[in-house]
Amino acid sequence: MHISEGVLSAPVLLAGAVLSLIGLTLGLRKIKNEDIPKVAVLSSAFFVASLIHIPIGPASAHLVLNGLVGMLLGWSAFPAIFVGLVLQALLFQFGGLTTLGVNTFAMSMPAVISYYIFRKMLKKSKNIAFIGGALGGTSAVLLGTLFISMALIETEKSFFAVALTLFTMHLPIAFTEGIVTGFVVLYLKKLKPEALG
Repeated sequence: MHISEGVLSAPVLLAGAVLSLIGLTLGLRKIKNEDIPKVAVLSSAFFVASLIHIPIGPASAHLVLNGLVGMLLGWSAFPAIFVGLVLQALLFQFGGLTTLGVNTFAMSMPAVISYYIFRKMLKKSKNIAFIGGALGGTSAVLLGTLFISMALIETEKSFFAVALTLFTMHLPIAFTEGIVTGFVVLYLKKLKPEALG
């Protein structure tokens, strides 16, 4: 779900950079010293999950885990995801440096939205926690894909078909991610419930 260099227009890149800077500022202000290891672990999980690519037709897709990162970190998901994206861009040429703002916002804002909508469900019974995790994971990927699609369409209206293909291709990934996130929430609920608040 990364947008590469040279695809987006300057106004879209600038808007993404400004929105991400606001999110990063809010996220960094929310991180307490005792939260740094948790943020680092989730940033690492985001980084590693994005490296495992699954071929789908002429393209490939991967898990994102932005919903899980968001539900556990809230606004601190912005710096966690940003660090993962910077490393991916520098080490593996996934995405790019000029598109870092758009990619960060497209993956981090849905994570924050999942936090506000589904976080309380994670503290309930196992079944409700699983459903909350699954919904948070699924919706974060779908919203992220929607934001990336909007960036493409705002750059050039002829990108509509590409955006539609991108969104359609990520439907099975979103549902898979939801199931994975639901099970991770159950695992955390059993072994480290304090991670869920």
